[in-house]
Amino acid sequence: MEREDPDDRLSRISTQWNLVFQAHQGPPEEAAAAQAELMNRYSGAVHRYLLGSLRDVHAAEELDQEFALRFLRGDFHRADPSRGRFRDFVRRALRNLMIDYQRRRKRLPHQAGDDMPEPQDPIGNDFDESFRTSWRKELMSRAWACLQELEDNQGKPYFVVLDERSRYPKMPSHELALSISKRLGKTVDAGWVRQTLLRARARYVEFLLAEVAASLPEPTLDAVEEELADLDLLSYCAPAIERRRARRES
Repeated sequence: MEREDPDDRLSRISTQWNLVFQAHQGPPEEAAAAQAELMNRYSGAVHRYLLGSLRDVHAAEELDQEFALRFLRGDFHRADPSRGRFRDFVRRALRNLMIDYQRRRKRLPHQAGDDMPEPQDPIGNDFDESFRTSWRKELMSRAWACLQELEDNQGKPYFVVLDERSRYPKMPSHELALSISKRLGKTVDAGWVRQTLLRARARYVEFLLAEVAASLPEPTLDAVEEELADLDLLSYCAPAIERRRARRES
C-alpha cells in the first residue's frame, strides 16, 4: 500500500478561504452554512482581542456583533488569498473595525464619570502582537475542543488525561493516576497514564496542525511550519513536523 505524503494530506484540508468563497458566492443554503462555520472559526480570536483591548465586556460584545454584521452583509467578499494568510485578512478587518470605533468615540462628547479606558492603538505594534496572541490562543482552544469532541464521541479519555496533566504538570504519575481515576470513575495506573498521555499529546498536535493548515491559502508542510513558528507554536509541534518531513523524504 502506497504511503500517503503528509504534504498532500495537509493540502487537502478545507481552508477558511474555501469557506469565504462559499459564504459569498455559493447557493443560499451552502452560503449560510459557510457563514456559520466561518463565524464559529474566527469569532473566538476576535472576541479575545476586543475584550483584552477594550477591557469592557459590553463594548466588546457590541463590536463582536458589528464584526459579524460586516461579514454577513458581504463586506468581506473582496477577500483574496493571493494577499496572504487568512489570519492577516481577519487582522486587517479587525484593525479597520477598531479604527472606526476610535473615530466614533472621539466624536462623542465626554460624559461625566466616563472612565472607560481607551483601547490600544490599532495602528501600532501593540495591535499586531495582541491579535497574534488572540489568534494563537484560539487555535489552541479549538484543538482542545476537538480533543474533547473525540472523547465524547469515541470514549477515548485523551481530554481528561491531558487536562489533568496541564493542571498538575509536576505531579508524579502515580498521584496523577489517582486524580484521573476519580474523574473517570474507574481505576487506572501510572503506566496507563503515561501511555495515554503520549497518545493524547499526539492527537492534540494533530488537531492543532489541522487548525493552522486551514488558515493558509496553500497548507504545505513548509507553510504550516512557518506559520507555527510565527505564532510561537512550533515547540508544540516540531517533532510531528519532523516526522512528516522524514516520511516525505524517505
